[in-house]
Amino acid sequence: MAEDYYKALGVDKNASDEEIKKAYRKLALKYHPDKNPGDKKAEENFKKISEAYAVLSNHEKRQQYDSFGSQEAFSRSFSQEDIFRGFDLNEILRGLGGFRAQRQSSYSTSEDFFSQLFGGGQQHYARQPIPRKGRDLEYNLSISLEEAYSGAEERMTLAMDEGRSKEITMKIPKGIDTGRKLRLAGKGLPGINGGPPGDLFINITVAPHPVFTRDGDDVYITTNVTFSQAVLGTSIDVKTLDGETKRIKVPAHTQNNTKIRMKGYGVPHFRKTGKGDQYVKIAVSVPKKLTREQTELIKKLSEKGL
Repeated sequence: MAEDYYKALGVDKNASDEEIKKAYRKLALKYHPDKNPGDKKAEENFKKISEAYAVLSNHEKRQQYDSFGSQEAFSRSFSQEDIFRGFDLNEILRGLGGFRAQRQSSYSTSEDFFSQLFGGGQQHYARQPIPRKGRDLEYNLSISLEEAYSGAEERMTLAMDEGRSKEITMKIPKGIDTGRKLRLAGKGLPGINGGPPGDLFINITVAPHPVFTRDGDDVYITTNVTFSQAVLGTSIDVKTLDGETKRIKVPAHTQNNTKIRMKGYGVPHFRKTGKGDQYVKIAVSVPKKLTREQTELIKKLSEKGL
């Protein structure tokens, strides 16, 4: 009937249930057939606002109407019988100006009244509601590099429709990286007219790490050594993503920014076997201060061409 149910009642799309009810009662008092006998225009307006209220006063029907986006699209899937099923006009109009008990002398139910009011168009009732999949949801999730390395179980609170929320627990696969999108089938909004629920898509971001830098499935860590250690060679302790500490050798004559490979200590390949590598970047430290003795030794080394 109405091009827009909200406009028919003179309310906006964020109107509360009480605001919708108040708007309808005001308009129903104005256009009710008992108050306007023989007035076709008033009767038509009463049809429009009653249809609008039958939809917007029901949370499920209102959600479905909002998902269709227009009355035209909504009416292709819902007949007049669907719209007014369970709608008690007696209850909403009770006490408004002494109207007859919604013409109960002629109609036993509100459905009977509206069947007559809308012309008893049985052709409307032949249409069956079309099942539609519920709306998909998206959730942005930030995890640590350690969680990406080991896998994790995350618990999330999702905002649903009508102010409701629900708890979702999901497993994060090992090796996942920023930009990956995980799909949880059937965890979106409920379906319409018996249709399947929508899906939930998790957008993954791996947060920066204070020690490690990730490049694909490889990780990098920088370790400082002294000049003498770089020249003579040494062994150093290096942290790994699994929380362990490994001792590796730094060969003699190692240059600044040399990368030492630790095979298989990187991030697991996403949904595959094996791991990337860990690279230890050697930074040769230059002391900011020297003792007098150290200064003399450096001078002697310099005289020897070092």
